[in-house]
Amino acid sequence: MSADAKAALLGKQIVLGVTGSIAAYKAVILLRLLQKAGAQVQVVLTEGAQQFVGTRTFSGLGATVHTNLWEGPGELHVDLARWADALLIAPITADCMARLASGRADDLLTSTALTTVAPVCLAPAMHPAMWRAPVTLENAKTLFRRGMHFFGPVSGEVASGEVGVGRFQEPEDIALGLARVLYGPGSLTGRHVVVTAGPTVEAIDPVRTLSNVSSGKMGYAVAEILQSRGAQVTLISGPVSVSAPTGVKLVPIRSALELQAAVLDALGPNLDGADAVVMAAAVSDYRPLAVSAEKLKRTAEGMHLSLVPNPDILADLGRLRGSLRPVLIGFALETADGDALINLGRRKLINKRVDLIVANNASRALGRDDNEALLISPIDCIKLPRMSKSTLAVQIVDWLERRLESPSRVEQTD
Repeated sequence: MSADAKAALLGKQIVLGVTGSIAAYKAVILLRLLQKAGAQVQVVLTEGAQQFVGTRTFSGLGATVHTNLWEGPGELHVDLARWADALLIAPITADCMARLASGRADDLLTSTALTTVAPVCLAPAMHPAMWRAPVTLENAKTLFRRGMHFFGPVSGEVASGEVGVGRFQEPEDIALGLARVLYGPGSLTGRHVVVTAGPTVEAIDPVRTLSNVSSGKMGYAVAEILQSRGAQVTLISGPVSVSAPTGVKLVPIRSALELQAAVLDALGPNLDGADAVVMAAAVSDYRPLAVSAEKLKRTAEGMHLSLVPNPDILADLGRLRGSLRPVLIGFALETADGDALINLGRRKLINKRVDLIVANNASRALGRDDNEALLISPIDCIKLPRMSKSTLAVQIVDWLERRLESPSRVEQTD
C-alpha cells in the first residue's frame, strides 16, 4: 500500500461489515490491511457471515466484534454510526444490497448503514448470474445514486468454478479504494476523461471477423478509478464480458471506424471536450477492403483478403491537438522485453506525439487479472512490479492527476 493510502487510513475509525458470502474469509485479510495502515476497526458480522467465518477469528486479531442489534445498553447502531469515519461492507451479498436499497433496518449492519452520515462503501461478491440479474443491477444503481461507493465486483473465477463478473475484489484494492474515499472529495471532480477499451471487430462477411485479443479489463479498471475520483468518464468499448462501472457513460462500438467516430464525438471538433484520453483499446490495424454481404464459402484454393489500414486514432489526436489538452495516454502491447520494450514504447511516444505510453509484454498481460508495465513519458521511464490491473490503473490515474495539476512539469513530445 502506498504512503498516501496509509496516510489516508491512519487513525481512521472504520466499521467493517461482513455478510454471508463465501468470500467472507477475505474480510479477515482486509481487516489486517486496515490495521497495518493504522486504522481502528470494529467488525459487524451478520447471521449469514457467521456461517462462513467466526467471531473469534476477528476478535483474535484485536478487533471489537458485534453480531446483535440488541447487545449491550443503549443503541449500538447509533453509537457505531457516529463513531465511524466510514462504513465498509465487504463482502456484501445481493440480499444485503436489496435490503439497503429498500431502506430496511432489520439487523445491526443495515441499521448502522441507515443511521450513519459517514461514507458507505460496498464490495459485492456473488455468483455472476446473481450480479447480472436486472434487479441486482438496479439496486446497485440506486445505491450508487445515493452516494455509496462500489469496489467491484470484478471478473474472475467464483466459488462454483464458473468465470464471470461477481468475484470479490482483492482486499488490497478495496483498502486502496477506501483510502481514496477518505482522502477527501473527488480529486478529479470537474474533469472529463475519455477511455477506450476492449477489441475492435472488423467484419469479413456476416459470420467472420478480424479482431485483436483483449479482455477490456485494463481500460475498465482505469474507468472505474477515474470515476471513483469524481471524473466524468466516457467509456468507449468494443465487445467484452466485463460490466461497465456504475456511473460511467458506456458507448459500445465494434469497428475501428466506429471507435474513431465515438472518440471524436466525445472530444468535439476542437478536441476540447475532454481533459484527457486513455487509449487502452486494442484497435485492429487493418480492415477488409470490402465486406461480403453473403457468407464466403470454403474453397480448396483458400481465401485471399485485401486489407486496408485503419486510421491511427491516437496518432491523429496527437497531430491535431494544438495545446497540452487533451492529455493523451496510449498503450504499447509488444512481444519484446527489457530494453527492446522500452525502445519500442519510447518510439511510439514520439511518433504518436502523446504524453504517456503504458508498455507491457503480451505474454504477461493478455487474459490475466494482473499486469507488469512500464510508464514511459518524455522525461522518464518507471518500471512497475507485477500488480493487479486495478492497482496498475491507480498508478496510471495518479500519473494523469499529476499531469493535469502541473502540465509544465512534463515536457510535451515534439
